[in-house]
Amino acid sequence: MQGELTRAAMAALLAQEDDIEVVAESAQGTEVLAAAARQRPDVVVLDPDLPAADWRSLCAQVCSTVPDCRVLVLVDAQRSGRVWRGLPRWAPQVGFIVDQAPPARLVEGIRRISHGEQVLDPELAVAALIALDNPFTLRELEVLKLAARGTPASEIAGQLCLAIGTVRNHLSRIITKTGARTRIEAIRIAQDAGWL
Repeated sequence: MQGELTRAAMAALLAQEDDIEVVAESAQGTEVLAAAARQRPDVVVLDPDLPAADWRSLCAQVCSTVPDCRVLVLVDAQRSGRVWRGLPRWAPQVGFIVDQAPPARLVEGIRRISHGEQVLDPELAVAALIALDNPFTLRELEVLKLAARGTPASEIAGQLCLAIGTVRNHLSRIITKTGARTRIEAIRIAQDAGWL
């Protein structure tokens, strides 16, 4: 419900601007690409936490499907470390702005990226300078994402086609790499560091 309210409020805010037209809204990551291909927007404003979406893959797909489209990703400043891998290859077609930015900064970011300018929120630029490298393998990240949703190890094993012992080994390595004592603490540390 909160995501729906936030999305509706953002759409209403943007619709008030004379030079911005909201052509579509989506609650699911799977709907974003279809809407972009159908509507051919100048800018897609993307929440990386949309259900059923890997935001990096979605950015690449949108940019490939609609080459003239730009993507502005709304990033949680507390978890901003996750955007830095591959950041240079995205610019200027993909920009990043803090999801708690004042409305005027969001509007300015949309205008700037639509004109081909690079958009990187100053708060995120500072976070990029101090972000630690993500210590996890891609498989460990997959396991960690599912664990963070509260998925039991047996279900993680089924979803990722792994043996339950392999999942437990991944979780053990994740705990070790974060210096945590428990899985919950490891998830919190990974989220705070922006690795998840």
